[in-house]
Amino acid sequence: MSGFGGQGIMMMGQLISQAGMDDGHQVSWLPSYGPEMRGGTANCSVIVSSADIPSPVIDHDATSVIIMNRPSLPKFLPHVQPGGCVLVNSSLVPDTVDRDDVKVVYVPSNEIANELGNLKMTNMVMLGAFIAATRCVSPEALLHSLEVKLGARKAHLMEGNRLAFDRGADCVTSPALT
Repeated sequence: MSGFGGQGIMMMGQLISQAGMDDGHQVSWLPSYGPEMRGGTANCSVIVSSADIPSPVIDHDATSVIIMNRPSLPKFLPHVQPGGCVLVNSSLVPDTVDRDDVKVVYVPSNEIANELGNLKMTNMVMLGAFIAATRCVSPEALLHSLEVKLGARKAHLMEGNRLAFDRGADCVTSPALT
C-alpha cells in the first residue's frame, strides 16, 4: 500500500494484518514513512500467508499493490509479479497502468468517500475493493478488525466505514470500473 501520509495507508496495513491473524494466517506488516507523515510519502508491505514468513521484505514479488497517489504508481508497479493485482485510486492517479500481465482495478476512492460525506473513508473504499479483488482475508475479519480498532469511543464511525467498504467492493464487480 502506498500513498501520502494522512490517507490511512498504515491503518489499511494494520487492518489487513489483524484480519489475516483472525483468519488464522501468518502475517507480516512492515511500515515505511517519511518524517513528515501527513502529506509526506507513506507505504507499508503486508504479507498474509498460510505458511511461515521467513522475511518481511518484498522485492519485486508482490502479488498485489494499492496505489493511492500518483508518485506511487511508477515506484511500486514494477514490484508486482505477473498475474498480480493493481488497485489504483483513480481520483488522484489519472495515469493508466501500461501492463497487460496484471489485473487492474481503478477505484474512484476520493469521489466515493466524498459522496458518503467523509473523505477520511477513502482508505476504507480502497480496502473494500482490495479485499473483493484479492480475497486475501475475509471481509468479515477485516470489518471486525476495524470495529476493534475504532473501539467504543469511535463506534459511531463504523456504519459509514462499512458502507465505504461495501462501495469499494462494488467497484470490483462493476465492469465500468475495472
